[in-house]
Amino acid sequence: MAMLLTSASVPALAQDGARRPNFLLIVADDLAYSDLGAFGGEIATPNLDRLAREGLRFSGFHTAPTCSPTRAMLLSGTDSHRAGFGAMAERIAPNQQGKPGYEGYLRPQVATLAERFAAGGYRTLMAGKWHQGLTPEQDPHARGFQRSFALLQGAHNHYGLDFADPDKAPEQNTGGAVFTEQGVRLAKLPDGFYSSDYFTSKLLEFLRDKQAPDQPFFAYLAFSAPHWPLQAPREVIDKYRGRYDAGFDVLHEQRLQRQVELGLRQADTSAHGMVMTRRWDQLTPEQQQLGARDMEVYAAMVDRLDQNVGRVVDELKRSGEFDNTVILFLSDNGAEGRDTGTTREMPKDADNRLENRGNATSFFGYGPGWAQAGTAPSLLMKYYSTEGGTRAPAFLSYPGLNRAGAISNAFLSVADVMPTFLELAGIPASGTTFEGRAVEPIRGRSWIPYLQGKADYVYGPDDAIGTELYGSRALRQGDWKITDTGNGTWKLFNIARDPGETLDLSSEEPERLTRLKASYALYAQDVGVISPPVPVLPQP
Repeated sequence: MAMLLTSASVPALAQDGARRPNFLLIVADDLAYSDLGAFGGEIATPNLDRLAREGLRFSGFHTAPTCSPTRAMLLSGTDSHRAGFGAMAERIAPNQQGKPGYEGYLRPQVATLAERFAAGGYRTLMAGKWHQGLTPEQDPHARGFQRSFALLQGAHNHYGLDFADPDKAPEQNTGGAVFTEQGVRLAKLPDGFYSSDYFTSKLLEFLRDKQAPDQPFFAYLAFSAPHWPLQAPREVIDKYRGRYDAGFDVLHEQRLQRQVELGLRQADTSAHGMVMTRRWDQLTPEQQQLGARDMEVYAAMVDRLDQNVGRVVDELKRSGEFDNTVILFLSDNGAEGRDTGTTREMPKDADNRLENRGNATSFFGYGPGWAQAGTAPSLLMKYYSTEGGTRAPAFLSYPGLNRAGAISNAFLSVADVMPTFLELAGIPASGTTFEGRAVEPIRGRSWIPYLQGKADYVYGPDDAIGTELYGSRALRQGDWKITDTGNGTWKLFNIARDPGETLDLSSEEPERLTRLKASYALYAQDVGVISPPVPVLPQP
């Protein structure tokens, strides 16, 4: 189904004298495709579900396979390799070090969404995870956000606890993470800090602190939840006690069925089963008990995130701004399936006993079983260029939309957000210079013609869209996609019939495979892909 903007709404936004809309961009961190109720989940997310069902749900929204490359595309409107994130800063391969596009921070050669909005007369506000650079000149305050409270790294203890000295109160340290406000590094966090709550409180503070009453705003609320370590208030965790005792296999099937009921998936299309994990019934009773608790904590993090979105919506309604605010919600990639309990990220003194799991002194992720229940019906999860790694839940909510609760199946890219928002605001988006400096051209495409019903798609059947990270590569053209999970072997899929990427059609369609491989080679050359010398990712 397609959803249309009312025929007069978009042109009116760009007209002289018209009240320009506000923009609220909400990003969840590692949220799985099917976690929200509006996308097939059972977690209590009434605030997000209401916005999604009243707006337009995107079932074909795609990101990069991990967080910082996605955020770079979101903020720059171009490919991650052109924005400085050909690889995450934490995992740049030796042959990529020092090469253009592999800086590991948002390059000065891109103009950010905040910079463009600020130049267009908007207030620019940001609270939450940045992950686009650590130095003062890379801070969000230096990249266009007039008011900002930022976690500069990619992950942190959600309570701000410092494992190096667990006897310290949270307000006496920042848990080893770097936080800045208006570019100034903080020495400590406030008492009672919890990431989702505090990021939201700061954004609300910025929204209320108006200097010019009629000035529109661009606000960016970037949650660090539900990224590991999985931690949530105990009273929210307790809401889900026993909910996941049947295991991730059962949850996977439940969500698949719910997606059919919601119209998000056709019953006759394929769904991929789980890989790189044991079945639930192969786990010991103790492993099942811990695993169920892990998912309870994860659900609580998503629940709490939703509660905080509700706080923002309430404030917009109280201030009279809700009906003039474009809200876009998305996750930054597929679900995180690593078992952080066996990786270098876990502090040696973490207390992961069952009774402490989810508290500030615990540190764990929920593993590949729950992650793939979340990415259903897709293959794999975060880090991979499969649908499971790059298809994210997203929706657009705005009163100018024809609120039919529709679902768009069109292929969309996270790089499209910039040109779409700028067109809605009436801010110029073209050109290779910005405020006197050379910048990358915007590669994403505005959704406005599609949303107005003037186009049947954003990307046509002949448009080729590539992606790559850690040697995992993909190229999409119409309904067709080639995928390499990182072992150097291409497979060919018809995503319209086979969204789960279950049936490799390479032998049946060799000429198509050859053409798509050639298109990928052109993409890789154009954006400057430098593949790591050896496979990086575990293979299914």
